[in-house]
Amino acid sequence: MDFKIDTRDTFSVVTPVCDAITVNLADDLRTTLDKMRQSGSHNFIIDLGECGTIEPEAVDALVDLHEECYSVGNSLVFTAVRSKAMAALKEKESDMVLNVAPKMVEAIDIISMEILERDLFSEEG
Repeated sequence: MDFKIDTRDTFSVVTPVCDAITVNLADDLRTTLDKMRQSGSHNFIIDLGECGTIEPEAVDALVDLHEECYSVGNSLVFTAVRSKAMAALKEKESDMVLNVAPKMVEAIDIISMEILERDLFSEEG
C-alpha cells in the first residue's frame, strides 16, 4: 500500500493514500509503523482524510494497532476521519477506544500532552 509519511521532531504523520481502510491496509500500516519504530519514531498520527470508509474487519485491526502502540509507550492518534469511516468506528464503539481528533492541530496536541505525561511519570518513578 502507499503511504505519505511526514516525520517531525516528536511524531510522524502517516497518510494512507486510498479510498478505504481494509484489513490488508491495516496490516501494511502495522508493518510501516514497526519499521518506523525501529528507525526511532515513537508517536504517530494517522491522517485518514483521503479514506472515505473503513471495512468492519479493519476496525478491529486498528484497535489492535492502537493497543500495541500504547503497550510499548508510544502514542497513536487518528485524525481527519470522514463521516462514513467514523460511522464504522462508532458501530463497533471503537471511537471510544481509539484516540480520534477531528483536526491535525488537535492530534498534535494529544501527542504533545502524552509525551509530557510520560516524561512526568518517568521523572516521578
